[in-house]
Amino acid sequence: MTMLLSMQNLSKAFGGLEVVRELSFDVPERTATALIGPNGAGKTTVFNLISGVYPVTSGSIRFRGSDIVNLPSRYRIKRGIARSFQNIRLIPRLSVIDNLLIGQHVTLTRPFDVMRPFRLVRDHEWICAAKAELSAFGLGQYADEPVGLLPYGIRKRVDLIRATLSSPSVLMLDEPAAGLNASETRELHSHLDTLKERGVTLLVIEHDMQFIRSVCEKIVVLNFGCKIAEGSFDQVRTDEQVREAYLGAEQAA
Repeated sequence: MTMLLSMQNLSKAFGGLEVVRELSFDVPERTATALIGPNGAGKTTVFNLISGVYPVTSGSIRFRGSDIVNLPSRYRIKRGIARSFQNIRLIPRLSVIDNLLIGQHVTLTRPFDVMRPFRLVRDHEWICAAKAELSAFGLGQYADEPVGLLPYGIRKRVDLIRATLSSPSVLMLDEPAAGLNASETRELHSHLDTLKERGVTLLVIEHDMQFIRSVCEKIVVLNFGCKIAEGSFDQVRTDEQVREAYLGAEQAA
């Protein structure tokens, strides 16, 4: 199995506080890998290191065999690394299609080009691609609706589509099911299954364990910035260190 993304002895410190410590794990191509752990375990920090938001203190991140730790985030996007965030990053007053076009424009051109008039952004091919993606996921009817007027679950899926328009090889999802009801979670599950069928590799942070069990083939568990377990869902759920980490977090709460 080809490893699309590999972390080796990855560490990140803020001043004297080490939030990720010598973390090593691989993300197999065309699969879904979950990164789980109690709050404060360092999961989102790992995403920020992979995407280039934070510089690495030590260690390596290899994408398709090449070390990318010194590569600016915009070039990581161009190479095929995309992500969504915990908080939806859409502009409420703009339509769904305009939000998607802004995301496409920022990804594919120079940063300052986004300040040009919208008539230059509305490239015919981009519009067609955005509308096709909306239709593929059953959201075509919302193309011209202001994002701020849509239900939360629809906005989450629009944000996911925004991330996929760059045609990523690997898509990192930070709590994609957070705040969704059961029906919306099923729709998200179907959406992710479609992406996997297209060959997109997924790296997922999520607290909904049933969702993780149904979507992800591999689980990596963090606690206080360190990997404490790795394997299938059934393997990690019976791991004593994992049970202690979650039980300790529940007792502290």
